[in-house]
Amino acid sequence: MSAKLLEAKSITMQFGGLKAVDSLSFHINQGELVGLIGPNGAGKTTVFNMLTSVYKPTSGEVIFLSEPTVSLKPYQVARKGMTRTFQNIRLFKDLTVLENVLIGGTKDISYGFFSSILQTSKYFQQEKALKEKAIELLAIFGLEKKAHAPASALPYGEQRKLEIIRALATQPKLICLDEPAAGMNHQETHQLMETIAKIRKDFRLTVLLIEHDMKLVMGICERIIVLDHGVKIEEGSPQVIQSSPKVIEAYLGAEDIH
Repeated sequence: MSAKLLEAKSITMQFGGLKAVDSLSFHINQGELVGLIGPNGAGKTTVFNMLTSVYKPTSGEVIFLSEPTVSLKPYQVARKGMTRTFQNIRLFKDLTVLENVLIGGTKDISYGFFSSILQTSKYFQQEKALKEKAIELLAIFGLEKKAHAPASALPYGEQRKLEIIRALATQPKLICLDEPAAGMNHQETHQLMETIAKIRKDFRLTVLLIEHDMKLVMGICERIIVLDHGVKIEEGSPQVIQSSPKVIEAYLGAEDIH
């Protein structure tokens, strides 16, 4: 049995009198692809924000790689190996496509300030390796020919892909994808499904996915956690979720989850 990579223990997020997430507990095993679903306002993105230390839970604990992370800053969580994309795209749009990916890969750079100023051999070696890796990642998503284009010039769907690529450049152990198919058409969504499955296998990643496209979720996730009003109402395989009366009621009809 795979080891637990991430564990949320009774995490709660309260904003004034509103409990956005209420005593939520779940775990993710190493190598799993898990979906987190629920109606709008269910608290899904708030969960991502707590897991990645954007928000500090009002109560409860987040354990990643057997260590608590609540006291860490978001960049420290990323350095430990948990990275994410955002529901609203957050690219550096004034930089090129390649430069956005290079920023994601800088955590493993070991040359110092003076090496960069003097442009030593160590500087050139690491910069060359970083750029080659970035181009390889862009090629997986078919964006290598647009490496030198401004990120702002990409169509919406490709900007979504670039955000995933930048997250991959950090060499994560766990990647949290917040609605990666948002704004994509049916063909793009199908390609994204295949790509997520491929990067998970090739990079030996663990994936936590928020997504409203139920065909995508049911097609690639092995286990699904369902939230409603900040509370977990169901957890299990796609088959269990599709037949759950609680889930069907939360989504106001069985046709929405098939």
